[in-house]
Amino acid sequence: MNLLKAFWARLIKPSNAAVGIVLFMGFMGGLIFWGAFNTGMEATNSEEFCSSCHAPIVAEIRETIHYSNRSGVRAICSDCHVPHEWTDKIVRKVQASKELVAFAMGTINTPEKFKARRAHLAEREWVRFKNNDSLECRNCHQFEYMDFSEQSNRSAKQHSTALASGEKTCVDCHKGVAHKLPDMHGVEGW
Repeated sequence: MNLLKAFWARLIKPSNAAVGIVLFMGFMGGLIFWGAFNTGMEATNSEEFCSSCHAPIVAEIRETIHYSNRSGVRAICSDCHVPHEWTDKIVRKVQASKELVAFAMGTINTPEKFKARRAHLAEREWVRFKNNDSLECRNCHQFEYMDFSEQSNRSAKQHSTALASGEKTCVDCHKGVAHKLPDMHGVEGW
């Protein structure tokens, strides 16, 4: 009985050293978790990671101005498909985990299967862009700084009316800017 009382007394009033050790271990555990979490987040933002499932798409972007251009600025997959703000990034990563599951289950694990699902995947991504007002496009292409005099008459008119009014967003007109458009035959609304 005295042993039990001594045990409870120690739990109720731990020594300063015990409290310090627990706090230190908690702090170190938090640092390790945060470092591993951020390392994982960055690893899943790499072009190598994306191409492990989306190799045909990653190959396509290498033929566009987003990959090679006169200014030397190059976009990678995560620049356009992962929001830059931390909370939005976490939400997108959770949503994208479905793609990892689909790949692991064999839904898109071959070029043929991927091609068969490509229209559906593209449509889903376009809806996401439409719903967030093409946020990822606007991270680099800021409407306020567009020089309409350097654009074609048609582009300048569209940018200064439909885009400026909020009636349209980037993805409404620029769906094929970084990737070839998929075959949309049989997709609802096309």
